[in-house]
Amino acid sequence: MKTLASGSGRAALAAVLTGAVAFGAAAQTPPTEVTQKGAIKGTMEIDFPTRYQLDGSGNPKPGVKDAYKLQLSVTQLLEFGGTIYRVPRLTSESGIVAAERETQGNQLEYSIDLSVLKPDDPTQKKAVGKWVGVVPIDAEGVYDLAGTTKSPHRIQVDAIGKVQAFTEKFGGSLSGKPHAQKEAKAVQFVRKIANKEVKIEVRNSDPMRFDSVVLAPGPLPSYPKTVVSGNLDYDYDTGNWLTNGVRFHYTLEGKDVEDIVTGTIKWVEDPARESNGKGHYEFNLRFNEAKATPAPSEADAFANLSDEDAFFAVDNKMPALVKRPQVAVR
Repeated sequence: MKTLASGSGRAALAAVLTGAVAFGAAAQTPPTEVTQKGAIKGTMEIDFPTRYQLDGSGNPKPGVKDAYKLQLSVTQLLEFGGTIYRVPRLTSESGIVAAERETQGNQLEYSIDLSVLKPDDPTQKKAVGKWVGVVPIDAEGVYDLAGTTKSPHRIQVDAIGKVQAFTEKFGGSLSGKPHAQKEAKAVQFVRKIANKEVKIEVRNSDPMRFDSVVLAPGPLPSYPKTVVSGNLDYDYDTGNWLTNGVRFHYTLEGKDVEDIVTGTIKWVEDPARESNGKGHYEFNLRFNEAKATPAPSEADAFANLSDEDAFFAVDNKMPALVKRPQVAVR
């Protein structure tokens, strides 16, 4: 038996959808603009038993799952708490002419509690529902976000006060690198930063494309159904995530809204990483960058930067999500 093992970029996809929902919730918080430290905060503890619970051939044992345990709060209003499990795809070879046969399907299993926090005292919370379901991943690296017939991918919210109980489903797909694709493809990223067009090329990427992804509405009525499109690609050589634009489309207060998120999530290793296993991600994601045109004097600050430096430069005068969460890998 063997596993078509995923790299660190593919393994991180288990958390991407959770981040997209939390990020979308922060972006859509009505009716005023969110400007606060810790708009999204919390922890995610990841255990990779598929790397150490192995069979005699050095592959993960059947039934072993990676676990992404999270506790995230969004704008001190919502809390996501629970676990996402990742089941690896296992195959065997059979027949006179060796042919692969899938013995265990690749999938994500969601079990997340949804809670509402008391605005004036975030330590007090009330459970309002669940985020549950199975997301199968086929041999081409496509995540079916609608889920399965037996376990659709959904948000279920209980009746609270005047709000009626409801169940809403996710939809669309995330497309990653096919299992059979041995070599990553080169991808060019182009952005217009401070009236300057900058380009960088990633030669060893794991692409992730949002194909009409539907984020289920809720758990509060003020968070509408959102359709997400665009790409967020992982650079194996540097550990960075980059995007040419992820588009969030939704209806809020009777108006159609589209937010375009551009930017990077940069991986920075701790100087003592060999001994402490630590590093951090530098979030530099911008909201509607093309519309937020800086003044000429601000643009001058980027004029002498290389394309790569400009691509990762932080501009605190623009609507953005910036932070350096700590990560320890042991």
